[in-house]
Amino acid sequence: MRRQDFTNGNIWSQLLVFSGPILLTNLLQVSYQFIDSLWVGNLLGAEALGAVAVSSTVIFTVLSFILGVNNATLTILSQLIGKEDDKQLKSYVNAFTVILTTMAIALGVLGFVFSTQILGLLGTPQSMLTQASSYLKINFLGIIFLFGYNFISTVFRALGNSKTPIRFVIIAVVLNTILDPLFIHVFNWGIEGAAYATVTSQGTAFIYGLIISLRRNMIPFTLPSIPQKAEVSLILKQGLPSGLQMTVISAGLAAIMSVITSFGGEVVAGFGAAQRLDSLLMLPAQALGTAVNSMAGQNIAVKKWERVKQITMYATLLNLVSMLCIATLLFIFAQQGIQMFTTEAGAVQFGSQYLKIMAFFYPFLGFNFVWNGVVRASGAMFQVLVLNIISFWILRYPLILFFSKRLGGKGIGIGMGISFVISSLFAYGYYRFGKWRTKELFNKSA
Repeated sequence: MRRQDFTNGNIWSQLLVFSGPILLTNLLQVSYQFIDSLWVGNLLGAEALGAVAVSSTVIFTVLSFILGVNNATLTILSQLIGKEDDKQLKSYVNAFTVILTTMAIALGVLGFVFSTQILGLLGTPQSMLTQASSYLKINFLGIIFLFGYNFISTVFRALGNSKTPIRFVIIAVVLNTILDPLFIHVFNWGIEGAAYATVTSQGTAFIYGLIISLRRNMIPFTLPSIPQKAEVSLILKQGLPSGLQMTVISAGLAAIMSVITSFGGEVVAGFGAAQRLDSLLMLPAQALGTAVNSMAGQNIAVKKWERVKQITMYATLLNLVSMLCIATLLFIFAQQGIQMFTTEAGAVQFGSQYLKIMAFFYPFLGFNFVWNGVVRASGAMFQVLVLNIISFWILRYPLILFFSKRLGGKGIGIGMGISFVISSLFAYGYYRFGKWRTKELFNKSA
Protein backbone atom coordinates (compact mmCIF):
# COMPACT_ATOMS: atom_id res chain seq x y z
CA MET A 1 0.00 0.00 0.00
CA ARG A 2 1.61 3.22 -1.23
CA ARG A 3 0.96 6.55 0.46
CA GLN A 4 2.19 10.13 0.23
CA ASP A 5 3.65 11.58 3.42
CA PHE A 6 2.50 15.22 3.73
CA THR A 7 4.05 15.66 7.19
CA ASN A 8 7.46 16.32 5.60
CA GLY A 9 8.82 17.80 2.40
CA ASN A 10 8.29 20.93 0.31
CA ILE A 11 4.74 22.22 0.81
CA TRP A 12 4.63 24.24 -2.42
CA SER A 13 5.48 21.30 -4.65
CA GLN A 14 3.19 18.93 -2.72
CA LEU A 15 0.29 21.37 -2.98
CA LEU A 16 0.74 21.90 -6.72
CA VAL A 17 1.39 18.25 -7.60
CA PHE A 18 -1.47 16.99 -5.42
CA SER A 19 -4.14 19.58 -6.31
CA GLY A 20 -3.42 19.55 -10.06
CA PRO A 21 -4.91 16.09 -10.75
CA ILE A 22 -7.88 16.89 -8.48
CA LEU A 23 -8.54 19.97 -10.64
CA LEU A 24 -8.35 17.85 -13.81
CA THR A 25 -10.69 15.23 -12.30
CA ASN A 26 -13.24 17.93 -11.39
CA LEU A 27 -12.98 19.39 -14.91
CA LEU A 28 -13.68 15.97 -16.44
CA GLN A 29 -16.72 15.51 -14.19
CA VAL A 30 -18.12 18.85 -15.39
CA SER A 31 -17.52 17.79 -19.02
CA TYR A 32 -19.36 14.51 -18.27
CA GLN A 33 -22.57 16.41 -17.47
CA PHE A 34 -22.08 18.74 -20.45
CA ILE A 35 -21.65 15.86 -22.95
CA ASP A 36 -24.65 14.02 -21.53
CA SER A 37 -26.88 17.08 -21.99
CA LEU A 38 -25.46 17.70 -25.47
CA TRP A 39 -26.43 14.23 -26.76
CA VAL A 40 -29.88 14.22 -25.14
CA GLY A 41 -30.72 17.73 -26.38
CA ASN A 42 -29.62 17.05 -29.97
CA LEU A 43 -30.97 13.51 -30.33
CA LEU A 44 -34.19 13.67 -28.29
CA GLY A 45 -35.15 17.35 -28.22
CA ALA A 46 -35.92 20.05 -25.67
CA GLU A 47 -38.58 18.13 -23.71
CA ALA A 48 -36.22 15.20 -23.05
CA LEU A 49 -33.47 17.65 -22.10
CA GLY A 50 -35.87 19.26 -19.65
CA ALA A 51 -36.73 15.84 -18.18
CA VAL A 52 -33.02 15.11 -17.68
CA ALA A 53 -32.51 18.56 -16.13
CA VAL A 54 -35.29 18.02 -13.57
CA SER A 55 -34.08 14.50 -12.75
CA SER A 56 -30.52 15.77 -12.47
CA THR A 57 -31.63 18.12 -9.68
CA VAL A 58 -32.57 15.06 -7.59
CA ILE A 59 -29.39 13.21 -8.58
CA PHE A 60 -27.29 16.29 -7.72
CA THR A 61 -28.85 16.46 -4.25
CA VAL A 62 -28.00 12.78 -3.65
CA LEU A 63 -24.52 13.28 -5.10
CA SER A 64 -24.04 16.30 -2.83
CA PHE A 65 -24.78 14.13 0.19
CA ILE A 66 -22.36 11.44 -1.10
CA LEU A 67 -19.60 14.02 -1.57
CA GLY A 68 -20.27 15.38 1.90
CA VAL A 69 -19.92 11.93 3.46
CA ASN A 70 -16.74 11.45 1.43
CA ASN A 71 -15.33 14.61 3.02
CA ALA A 72 -15.68 12.81 6.36
CA THR A 73 -13.96 9.77 4.82
CA LEU A 74 -11.08 11.97 3.69
CA THR A 75 -10.70 13.54 7.14
CA ILE A 76 -10.77 10.30 9.15
CA LEU A 77 -8.49 8.32 6.83
CA SER A 78 -6.02 11.23 6.38
CA GLN A 79 -5.56 11.48 10.15
CA LEU A 80 -5.03 7.71 10.46
CA ILE A 81 -2.42 7.85 7.69
CA GLY A 82 -0.72 10.75 9.48
CA LYS A 83 -0.62 8.61 12.64
CA GLU A 84 0.71 5.65 10.56
CA ASP A 85 -1.92 3.45 12.20
CA ASP A 86 -2.36 0.75 9.55
CA LYS A 87 -4.52 -1.46 11.75
CA GLN A 88 -7.15 1.24 12.37
CA LEU A 89 -6.85 2.37 8.75
CA LYS A 90 -7.89 -1.08 7.50
CA SER A 91 -10.63 -1.25 10.08
CA TYR A 92 -12.10 2.14 9.12
CA VAL A 93 -11.89 1.40 5.37
CA ASN A 94 -13.95 -1.73 6.11
CA ALA A 95 -16.41 0.31 8.24
CA PHE A 96 -16.86 2.94 5.53
CA THR A 97 -17.31 0.22 2.89
CA VAL A 98 -20.07 -1.50 4.88
CA ILE A 99 -21.86 1.72 5.91
CA LEU A 100 -21.72 3.37 2.46
CA THR A 101 -22.84 0.16 0.71
CA THR A 102 -25.82 -0.10 3.08
CA MET A 103 -26.60 3.58 2.54
CA ALA A 104 -26.37 3.23 -1.26
CA ILE A 105 -28.71 0.22 -1.35
CA ALA A 106 -31.25 1.97 0.91
CA LEU A 107 -31.18 5.19 -1.15
CA GLY A 108 -31.37 3.20 -4.39
CA VAL A 109 -34.46 1.28 -3.31
CA LEU A 110 -36.25 4.33 -1.85
CA GLY A 111 -35.37 6.49 -4.86
CA PHE A 112 -36.57 3.85 -7.33
CA VAL A 113 -39.88 3.35 -5.52
CA PHE A 114 -40.65 7.06 -4.98
CA SER A 115 -39.13 8.63 -8.14
CA THR A 116 -42.47 9.75 -9.55
CA GLN A 117 -43.59 11.26 -6.24
CA ILE A 118 -40.26 13.11 -5.82
CA LEU A 119 -40.55 14.58 -9.31
CA GLY A 120 -44.14 15.57 -8.57
CA LEU A 121 -43.03 17.50 -5.48
CA LEU A 122 -40.57 19.40 -7.69
CA GLY A 123 -43.44 20.50 -9.91
CA THR A 124 -42.28 18.55 -12.96
CA PRO A 125 -44.57 19.33 -15.96
CA GLN A 126 -46.93 16.44 -16.76
CA SER A 127 -45.56 16.23 -20.31
CA MET A 128 -42.08 15.45 -18.92
CA LEU A 129 -43.07 13.29 -15.95
CA THR A 130 -42.97 9.87 -17.64
CA GLN A 131 -39.56 10.43 -19.25
CA ALA A 132 -38.09 12.04 -16.15
CA SER A 133 -39.35 9.19 -13.94
CA SER A 134 -37.85 6.52 -16.21
CA TYR A 135 -34.50 8.34 -16.32
CA LEU A 136 -34.43 8.85 -12.54
CA LYS A 137 -35.41 5.25 -11.68
CA ILE A 138 -32.57 3.80 -13.76
CA ASN A 139 -30.09 6.19 -12.15
CA PHE A 140 -31.27 5.16 -8.68
CA LEU A 141 -30.77 1.49 -9.61
CA GLY A 142 -27.14 2.27 -10.41
CA ILE A 143 -26.49 4.64 -7.51
CA ILE A 144 -24.23 2.10 -5.81
CA PHE A 145 -21.73 2.64 -8.64
CA LEU A 146 -21.82 6.41 -8.02
CA PHE A 147 -21.17 5.77 -4.32
CA GLY A 148 -18.49 3.22 -5.15
CA TYR A 149 -16.18 5.07 -7.48
CA ASN A 150 -16.45 8.31 -5.50
CA PHE A 151 -15.50 6.40 -2.33
CA ILE A 152 -12.50 4.68 -3.96
CA SER A 153 -11.34 8.04 -5.36
CA THR A 154 -11.58 9.59 -1.88
CA VAL A 155 -9.54 6.78 -0.29
CA PHE A 156 -6.83 7.29 -2.92
CA ARG A 157 -6.73 11.03 -2.12
CA ALA A 158 -6.51 10.27 1.60
CA LEU A 159 -3.45 8.15 0.74
CA GLY A 160 -1.99 11.16 -1.09
CA ASN A 161 -2.67 9.72 -4.56
CA SER A 162 -4.71 12.18 -6.65
CA LYS A 163 -3.57 10.84 -10.04
CA THR A 164 -5.18 7.38 -10.09
CA PRO A 165 -8.78 8.72 -9.69
CA ILE A 166 -8.34 10.60 -12.99
CA ARG A 167 -8.43 7.21 -14.76
CA PHE A 168 -11.86 6.42 -13.32
CA VAL A 169 -13.37 9.67 -14.56
CA ILE A 170 -11.70 9.40 -17.99
CA ILE A 171 -13.19 5.91 -18.41
CA ALA A 172 -16.64 7.19 -17.38
CA VAL A 173 -16.47 10.26 -19.69
CA VAL A 174 -15.17 8.39 -22.76
CA LEU A 175 -17.58 5.49 -22.32
CA ASN A 176 -20.56 7.80 -21.76
CA THR A 177 -19.65 9.80 -24.88
CA ILE A 178 -19.70 6.58 -26.95
CA LEU A 179 -22.68 4.87 -25.31
CA ASP A 180 -25.03 7.89 -25.30
CA PRO A 181 -25.59 8.04 -29.10
CA LEU A 182 -25.41 4.23 -29.35
CA PHE A 183 -28.11 3.57 -26.74
CA ILE A 184 -30.27 6.63 -27.53
CA HIS A 185 -30.21 6.61 -31.34
CA VAL A 186 -28.84 3.32 -32.70
CA PHE A 187 -30.66 1.05 -30.21
CA ASN A 188 -33.58 3.53 -30.13
CA TRP A 189 -33.91 3.36 -26.33
CA GLY A 190 -34.62 7.09 -26.03
CA ILE A 191 -34.15 8.77 -22.66
CA GLU A 192 -33.79 5.39 -20.97
CA GLY A 193 -30.76 4.83 -23.20
CA ALA A 194 -29.16 7.99 -21.77
CA ALA A 195 -29.74 6.67 -18.25
CA TYR A 196 -28.35 3.22 -19.10
CA ALA A 197 -25.28 4.88 -20.67
CA THR A 198 -24.68 6.84 -17.44
CA VAL A 199 -25.08 3.80 -15.17
CA THR A 200 -22.93 1.59 -17.42
CA SER A 201 -20.16 4.22 -17.55
CA GLN A 202 -20.17 4.71 -13.78
CA GLY A 203 -20.33 0.96 -13.16
CA THR A 204 -17.34 0.32 -15.43
CA ALA A 205 -15.33 3.05 -13.70
CA PHE A 206 -16.19 1.57 -10.29
CA ILE A 207 -15.29 -2.01 -11.28
CA TYR A 208 -12.02 -0.83 -12.86
CA GLY A 209 -11.13 1.11 -9.69
CA LEU A 210 -11.94 -1.90 -7.52
CA ILE A 211 -9.85 -4.27 -9.65
CA ILE A 212 -6.70 -2.14 -9.74
CA SER A 213 -7.04 -1.39 -6.01
CA LEU A 214 -7.16 -5.09 -5.16
CA ARG A 215 -4.63 -6.37 -7.71
CA ARG A 216 -1.99 -3.79 -6.86
CA ASN A 217 -2.82 -3.66 -3.14
CA MET A 218 -3.25 0.12 -3.44
CA ILE A 219 -6.08 0.34 -0.88
CA PRO A 220 -6.25 -1.70 2.35
CA PHE A 221 -9.52 -3.49 1.54
CA THR A 222 -10.43 -6.57 3.59
CA LEU A 223 -13.32 -9.02 3.50
CA PRO A 224 -16.36 -7.02 4.72
CA SER A 225 -17.22 -7.50 8.39
CA ILE A 226 -19.55 -5.81 10.86
CA PRO A 227 -17.92 -2.53 12.00
CA GLN A 228 -17.25 -1.80 15.65
CA LYS A 229 -19.68 0.44 17.52
CA ALA A 230 -17.03 3.17 18.01
CA GLU A 231 -16.29 3.22 14.26
CA VAL A 232 -19.97 3.49 13.31
CA SER A 233 -20.44 6.26 15.88
CA LEU A 234 -17.48 8.31 14.60
CA ILE A 235 -18.43 7.84 10.94
CA LEU A 236 -22.01 8.96 11.57
CA LYS A 237 -20.89 11.91 13.76
CA GLN A 238 -18.58 13.05 10.97
CA GLY A 239 -20.53 11.87 7.93
CA LEU A 240 -24.03 13.17 8.67
CA PRO A 241 -23.07 16.83 9.34
CA SER A 242 -20.69 16.67 6.37
CA GLY A 243 -23.42 15.27 4.12
CA LEU A 244 -25.84 17.91 5.39
CA GLN A 245 -23.31 20.64 4.49
CA MET A 246 -23.70 19.78 0.83
CA THR A 247 -27.48 19.46 1.15
CA VAL A 248 -27.61 22.95 2.72
CA ILE A 249 -25.64 24.28 -0.26
CA SER A 250 -27.95 22.52 -2.73
CA ALA A 251 -31.09 23.88 -0.99
CA GLY A 252 -29.50 27.34 -0.81
CA LEU A 253 -28.93 27.36 -4.57
CA ALA A 254 -32.58 26.42 -5.11
CA ALA A 255 -33.70 29.33 -2.90
CA ILE A 256 -31.44 31.75 -4.80
CA MET A 257 -32.89 30.52 -8.08
CA SER A 258 -36.39 31.45 -6.83
CA VAL A 259 -35.19 35.09 -6.68
CA ILE A 260 -33.65 34.89 -10.17
CA THR A 261 -36.80 33.48 -11.78
CA SER A 262 -38.83 36.47 -10.54
CA PHE A 263 -36.95 38.67 -13.05
CA GLY A 264 -38.16 36.76 -16.11
CA GLY A 265 -36.76 34.58 -18.86
CA GLU A 266 -33.88 36.77 -20.06
CA VAL A 267 -32.37 37.08 -16.58
CA VAL A 268 -32.84 33.34 -15.95
CA ALA A 269 -31.10 32.52 -19.25
CA GLY A 270 -28.25 34.97 -18.56
CA PHE A 271 -27.79 33.71 -15.02
CA GLY A 272 -27.90 30.09 -16.24
CA ALA A 273 -25.11 30.81 -18.73
CA ALA A 274 -23.08 32.59 -16.01
CA GLN A 275 -23.57 29.62 -13.67
CA ARG A 276 -22.12 27.27 -16.28
CA LEU A 277 -18.99 29.41 -16.31
CA ASP A 278 -19.12 29.54 -12.49
CA SER A 279 -18.85 25.76 -12.36
CA LEU A 280 -15.55 25.99 -14.26
CA LEU A 281 -14.20 29.05 -12.41
CA MET A 282 -14.61 27.44 -9.00
CA LEU A 283 -12.69 24.26 -9.92
CA PRO A 284 -9.22 25.52 -8.81
CA ALA A 285 -10.58 26.63 -5.40
CA GLN A 286 -12.49 23.35 -4.95
CA ALA A 287 -9.35 21.38 -5.81
CA LEU A 288 -7.33 23.36 -3.26
CA GLY A 289 -10.01 22.76 -0.62
CA THR A 290 -9.80 18.99 -1.16
CA ALA A 291 -5.99 19.08 -1.21
CA VAL A 292 -5.65 20.99 2.07
CA ASN A 293 -8.20 18.68 3.70
CA SER A 294 -5.93 15.69 3.06
CA MET A 295 -2.60 17.47 3.65
CA ALA A 296 -3.69 19.27 6.83
CA GLY A 297 -5.39 16.11 8.12
CA GLN A 298 -2.12 14.17 8.20
CA ASN A 299 -0.35 16.99 10.04
CA ILE A 300 -3.18 17.61 12.50
CA ALA A 301 -2.98 13.92 13.47
CA VAL A 302 0.63 14.33 14.59
CA LYS A 303 0.15 17.87 15.99
CA LYS A 304 2.42 19.62 13.46
CA TRP A 305 0.58 22.89 13.86
CA GLU A 306 3.26 25.09 12.29
CA ARG A 307 3.11 22.95 9.14
CA VAL A 308 -0.72 23.14 9.13
CA LYS A 309 -0.36 26.94 9.31
CA GLN A 310 2.09 26.91 6.37
CA ILE A 311 -0.20 24.67 4.28
CA THR A 312 -3.06 27.10 4.92
CA MET A 313 -0.94 30.14 4.07
CA TYR A 314 0.42 28.66 0.83
CA ALA A 315 -3.01 27.42 -0.27
CA THR A 316 -4.54 30.85 0.48
CA LEU A 317 -1.85 32.57 -1.58
CA LEU A 318 -2.20 30.09 -4.45
CA ASN A 319 -5.97 30.59 -4.41
CA LEU A 320 -5.54 34.39 -4.51
CA VAL A 321 -3.16 34.32 -7.47
CA SER A 322 -5.13 31.77 -9.50
CA MET A 323 -8.53 33.37 -8.84
CA LEU A 324 -7.27 36.89 -9.62
CA CYS A 325 -5.91 35.64 -12.97
CA ILE A 326 -9.26 33.99 -13.71
CA ALA A 327 -11.13 37.12 -12.56
CA THR A 328 -9.11 39.36 -14.91
CA LEU A 329 -9.85 37.13 -17.91
CA LEU A 330 -13.49 36.89 -16.88
CA PHE A 331 -13.84 40.68 -16.64
CA ILE A 332 -12.32 41.18 -20.11
CA PHE A 333 -14.16 38.34 -21.88
CA ALA A 334 -17.45 38.27 -19.95
CA GLN A 335 -19.63 38.94 -22.99
CA GLN A 336 -17.89 36.36 -25.18
CA GLY A 337 -18.19 33.81 -22.37
CA ILE A 338 -21.97 34.28 -22.10
CA GLN A 339 -22.35 34.19 -25.90
CA MET A 340 -20.96 30.65 -25.89
CA PHE A 341 -24.28 29.57 -24.34
CA THR A 342 -26.83 32.11 -25.60
CA THR A 343 -27.04 34.90 -28.18
CA GLU A 344 -30.27 36.42 -26.84
CA ALA A 345 -29.48 40.12 -26.33
CA GLY A 346 -31.14 40.54 -22.93
CA ALA A 347 -29.59 37.37 -21.55
CA VAL A 348 -26.12 38.34 -22.82
CA GLN A 349 -26.45 41.82 -21.30
CA PHE A 350 -27.48 40.51 -17.87
CA GLY A 351 -24.99 37.63 -17.87
CA SER A 352 -22.08 39.92 -18.87
CA GLN A 353 -23.00 42.50 -16.25
CA TYR A 354 -23.31 39.81 -13.56
CA LEU A 355 -19.90 38.30 -14.36
CA LYS A 356 -18.17 41.69 -14.40
CA ILE A 357 -19.63 42.54 -10.99
CA MET A 358 -18.71 39.13 -9.62
CA ALA A 359 -15.24 38.79 -11.15
CA PHE A 360 -13.16 40.16 -8.31
CA PHE A 361 -15.33 38.67 -5.58
CA TYR A 362 -14.41 35.11 -6.61
CA PRO A 363 -11.14 34.98 -4.62
CA PHE A 364 -13.19 35.45 -1.42
CA LEU A 365 -15.26 32.36 -2.21
CA GLY A 366 -11.98 30.52 -2.79
CA PHE A 367 -10.80 31.54 0.69
CA ASN A 368 -13.88 29.78 2.10
CA PHE A 369 -12.87 26.52 0.39
CA VAL A 370 -9.33 26.70 1.80
CA TRP A 371 -10.09 27.74 5.39
CA ASN A 372 -13.10 25.44 5.71
CA GLY A 373 -10.99 22.63 4.23
CA VAL A 374 -8.40 23.00 7.01
CA VAL A 375 -11.07 23.15 9.74
CA ARG A 376 -12.79 20.11 8.20
CA ALA A 377 -9.48 18.24 8.32
CA SER A 378 -9.61 18.42 12.12
CA GLY A 379 -12.99 16.72 12.18
CA ALA A 380 -14.98 19.86 13.08
CA MET A 381 -17.77 18.93 10.64
CA PHE A 382 -20.64 20.42 12.65
CA GLN A 383 -18.84 23.75 12.82
CA VAL A 384 -18.35 23.78 9.03
CA LEU A 385 -22.06 22.92 8.65
CA VAL A 386 -22.89 26.01 10.75
CA LEU A 387 -20.54 28.14 8.61
CA ASN A 388 -22.35 26.92 5.46
CA ILE A 389 -25.76 27.69 6.96
CA ILE A 390 -24.50 31.20 7.76
CA SER A 391 -23.04 31.57 4.27
CA PHE A 392 -26.16 30.54 2.33
CA TRP A 393 -29.15 31.22 4.57
CA ILE A 394 -28.10 34.15 6.75
CA LEU A 395 -25.93 35.97 4.19
CA ARG A 396 -26.23 34.94 0.52
CA TYR A 397 -29.98 34.45 0.05
CA PRO A 398 -31.10 37.48 2.17
CA LEU A 399 -28.47 39.79 0.61
CA ILE A 400 -29.40 38.79 -2.95
CA LEU A 401 -33.08 39.31 -2.08
CA PHE A 402 -32.36 42.69 -0.45
CA PHE A 403 -30.17 44.18 -3.20
CA SER A 404 -32.23 42.76 -6.09
CA LYS A 405 -35.38 44.46 -4.73
CA ARG A 406 -33.57 47.81 -4.54
CA LEU A 407 -31.26 47.67 -7.56
CA GLY A 408 -33.04 45.23 -9.87
CA GLY A 409 -31.06 42.59 -11.75
CA LYS A 410 -27.79 44.36 -11.00
CA GLY A 411 -28.38 43.75 -7.30
CA ILE A 412 -28.16 39.97 -7.77
CA GLY A 413 -24.43 40.14 -8.47
CA ILE A 414 -23.82 42.79 -5.80
CA GLY A 415 -25.65 40.76 -3.13
CA MET A 416 -23.84 37.59 -4.13
CA GLY A 417 -20.42 39.25 -4.10
CA ILE A 418 -20.91 40.93 -0.71
CA SER A 419 -22.01 37.59 0.75
CA PHE A 420 -18.73 36.03 -0.47
CA VAL A 421 -16.72 38.68 1.36
CA ILE A 422 -18.65 38.46 4.65
CA SER A 423 -18.77 34.63 4.68
CA SER A 424 -15.00 34.52 4.12
CA LEU A 425 -14.61 36.71 7.23
CA PHE A 426 -16.68 34.22 9.23
CA ALA A 427 -14.59 31.34 7.83
CA TYR A 428 -11.32 33.07 8.68
CA GLY A 429 -12.61 34.07 12.11
CA TYR A 430 -13.34 30.46 13.00
CA TYR A 431 -10.06 29.25 11.45
CA ARG A 432 -8.11 31.84 13.45
CA PHE A 433 -9.95 31.83 16.79
CA GLY A 434 -12.12 28.69 16.84
CA LYS A 435 -11.48 25.61 18.97
CA TRP A 436 -11.10 23.18 16.05
CA ARG A 437 -7.45 22.52 17.05
CA THR A 438 -8.66 20.81 20.25
CA LYS A 439 -10.78 18.30 18.31
CA GLU A 440 -9.84 14.65 19.00
CA LEU A 441 -11.33 12.16 16.56
CA PHE A 442 -9.96 8.94 18.05
CA ASN A 443 -10.05 7.54 21.56
CA LYS A 444 -6.48 7.76 22.86
CA SER A 445 -6.80 4.37 24.51
CA ALA A 446 -7.80 2.70 21.24
